[in-house]
Parts: sequence; structure tokens; C-alpha cells
Amino acid sequence: MNQQSYEAVEALIPKNYVQQGRDARRTHEKQIQILLQQKKLPDEGWSNFRIELLIKELSLMDSNNFPEKAGVGEREGRIFSELVAQRHYRLGHGIGRSGDVTAVQPKAAGSSIMTKLTTSMVLDLIRRNGVHSAKSCLLMPVATGMALMIVLLALRQIRPKGRYVLWPRIDQKSCFKCIISAGFEPVVIENVLEGDELRTDLNVLKKKLEKLPNDQILCVMTTTSCFAPRGLDKLSEVAQLCKAYGMPHIVNNAYGVQSTKCMHHIEEGLRIGRIDAFVQSTDKNFLVPVGGSVVVSRDEGIIRAISQTYPGRASVAPTLDLFITLLSMGSKGYRDLCVKRKENFKLLKDGLKEVAEKHGEKVLHTPNNPISIAVSLTSLSEMDQSNWTEFGSMLFLKSVSGTRVVVPAVEKTIGDYNFCNWGSHSNSYPSAYLTAAAAIGMKPHEVETFLKRLDKVFSKFKRKHCAPVAPLAPVDLVKEDLEEPEAASNQSGSSDASPMSTRGEEEPPSRHVIAQESEKSTY
Repeated sequence: MNQQSYEAVEALIPKNYVQQGRDARRTHEKQIQILLQQKKLPDEGWSNFRIELLIKELSLMDSNNFPEKAGVGEREGRIFSELVAQRHYRLGHGIGRSGDVTAVQPKAAGSSIMTKLTTSMVLDLIRRNGVHSAKSCLLMPVATGMALMIVLLALRQIRPKGRYVLWPRIDQKSCFKCIISAGFEPVVIENVLEGDELRTDLNVLKKKLEKLPNDQILCVMTTTSCFAPRGLDKLSEVAQLCKAYGMPHIVNNAYGVQSTKCMHHIEEGLRIGRIDAFVQSTDKNFLVPVGGSVVVSRDEGIIRAISQTYPGRASVAPTLDLFITLLSMGSKGYRDLCVKRKENFKLLKDGLKEVAEKHGEKVLHTPNNPISIAVSLTSLSEMDQSNWTEFGSMLFLKSVSGTRVVVPAVEKTIGDYNFCNWGSHSNSYPSAYLTAAAAIGMKPHEVETFLKRLDKVFSKFKRKHCAPVAPLAPVDLVKEDLEEPEAASNQSGSSDASPMSTRGEEEPPSRHVIAQESEKSTY
């Protein structure tokens, strides 16, 4: 209400009551004003009431919500379903324009303001989490793989003869498919084994930079967050090579924002070398539904080129989800989540060590992976290969999601490219293993539940597939053998079951293999 409205209601209720109401509203308006002026993530998270107050104010600025409007265009933000309208707070026009995903829409002033604010808050959070050199960012209404593809297409404007993308191998399909879908040729750089951990082969990368024509290399694409036992790429060294050879460098930082280690390596690469842009997922880092990503750079020209490469307008949903979530968290809330993630990582790693040692396995030493942990499965090598991936399906059927069972000799073809030992980031990793991750938002009780179920699956799997104990041969001394325990029982006052009766209580081996669920759990 405006001044005149407040004066009018003073005729209805006592003036001091009106003043109390005005003061309460001013508190909300003051915080909204600070957000609009500073364009930074609030320290403390906002209440749902305040967030909705701002969104509804912005929604009133979009033309589809104008009273007595007369829309005669082909797209006027009309929404048939009231449920859909409520879900999107009646923000029906989307973001951007046909030539630029960041352009302001005349019909959607409120949506455009929200997009600018969300972008500014994300950039502020990226800086707070360690990449202080970041100067510009772009919120993309697509997941990480598609965002990487658009980044590669934008680089073509800078390097029109670019043909090859040098790619240290990571066995995750979307970051490989983004290269071939954009029309480029991936040059796969095999990783090298350092102890248990797979790391970047800098020597091979340097040879490729020297051997291939410089103008025909589009860029180098490295990775931070990944499945163990691969560690994050040697970003500082790669960034220095890219700077020396004048080569663009793109970093796939899919779920690395939650890790100060990943962010530190990106900042160091920016400081001493060359990193043109790094891309991260919104759902994996900020706890929102799948469908968005953030591209960050210290070069505003790169961000502008990427935004202009995106064809057409875009959905407002990923932006709206992130806008609401960031305001709900505040910078302190996000920092607390990152601290708890580190604590859960230690809890998970310590627990996995106990379970692994109990079953004759070990946690692989991967000091350069701050999120994912791998446990050896050497016992699988003694079993029939058709049974290996059943281990993962047994976990899945116990409502354990997110684990990966990786076994040797699995081949995968993507486009015209064939990979040996797919899933292990290497042609020759020495053993099968299981991975689990401590990601942002994880609760300690999830870690405890997972460890208990993993222990049970280990035991059940071994009973089911390990070779049975050879039966006892019939001999003439059975009577004597039976007399000894009997004598012992007479002395101790207790009786023990014979070896045959103990074995008879074991669960018989089953031949049932859940092939489809095994495939899901493996890849």
C-alpha cells in the first residue's frame, strides 16, 4: 500500500496499529532494497514470505500480468493451467531474446530483473567460495553437457579453424558427447596411474600441443569434480601450458563449487596460467532441480559470445529455482552446507575403511579427489565375470543410490569412438572397485545407513558367489570324531553343532542375476 492507502485505513483501525504494520513491511522492503542496490547474496537466508513478496512484485511487471491488457502477438505469456501459472508465479515470458539469452525483454521487465539479480548472486557466491578472479558469469537454462557444447560452439568464433579438442579422459558420457555433438574431434589423453590415483598425463598433452597444428586445436578441456579413483586434473600445469601455447582452456567443474579444493585449483590456474571459462551444474551444487548450469569467466567478452550463441529465448524455471534457493540459503547457509559436506566426507571415508578392511578390501588412496571415494573389489576377480555387476544391483535394491561398481573389460562405444574399461577412466586400471560420494546436502544418517547396507551386501554377496566349502569325506573315524566333542561337552556342560550341521544352515547359492539393474548401477 502507498501513503494514501495507509492514511485511509487509519479511519478503520487505531493509528498505532497501522504504524506497526507499516514498520513490519518496511523491514521487508529494506532488505529488498539492499538486494537491488548491492546485487549480492544476503548473509542470512530470507523467509519464504519475503521471497514470495519480491517475486510477486516482479511478476506484476511482466506484461502478461498487466490489467486490461490486449495481447495480439504470437507469444503473449498465456498459461492455460492455473497450477502451471502458480508453479511459475505467472512468469510466462521466459528469459532473453532471440539473439541473446541475457537480453532484457520489453514484455518481461520483472523476469529480466530476476535474471540479473540471480546472475549477480551466483557470481558473488563463486567469488566467496574461492575463485576471486571471476568477473562475469552466465546462467544457462540447460544442464552441464549442453552448456559445455554451447561454450565450444562459441569458441569457434574465436578460432574458426579449430577442429580438435584435447581431452584428458574422464569416463562420463555427457562431457565427451558435447565435443562430438558440437562437430569437433576429441583427442583423448589417457591418464597415468600415480599410486591408486589417475592423474593428467602432462607429457602426452604437451606432445599433442606441439604435434597438431596450433590453429586447428579448438581448446583443451579439463575436469575437476569426477568419480574416484580419478583425481582432478592438474589445472595449474595445464593452464600454464595453455598460456604458453596460446590455447583456450575450458574446465568442466560440474559439481566443484561445493569443494574449496576444486575452486582453489581453478583460482590458481587463472592466476598463473590460462582458463577461459569453467562450467558448473546448478542442481549438483545448489540443490535445485536438474536443468541449469553456470558458466563463469574473468573475460566478459567470452561470456558475451556464449550468451549470443544460445539460439532463442529460454525457460525461466532454472533461474526462478536458483533465485528462490539462493535467497533461502544466504551466504552463511551455503557455507554451512559446504562445511557439513567436508565432515560427511571424513565420516564416509572412515566408515568405508572399516567396512573394506572387514571384508579384505581397502579404500583407494586418491588425495586429489575431495568428493568421491573408491573401495577396491579384488574379491570379484575370483568370481565369474557375469556376477560382478550384481554387487551394485544388490545395493540398488536396498535403496542405495549413487554408487558405481566398475569392473575391467567393459567396452563402450560413443559415436565412432571405442573405450576400453569404460567407467574406470583408463584402459588398464588394475582392479574392480566401488565408488561413493559425499556431495552437498548429504545427511550423516545417510552415511550410516549406507555403511550398514554395504556391510550386509558384502556378506550376502560372498555367501552367494564364493566357492562352497568342500564336503567332508566319509571316513571310519567319524565315530571317534564325534566322541571327542561329546567328551568335551560333558566336561564343559555345553554342546556344539557338528561341522555338517553348521554348513547346512547356510543360505544356498542362488543363480538369480538382475542384469538390468546391474547395468544401471555400473554406469
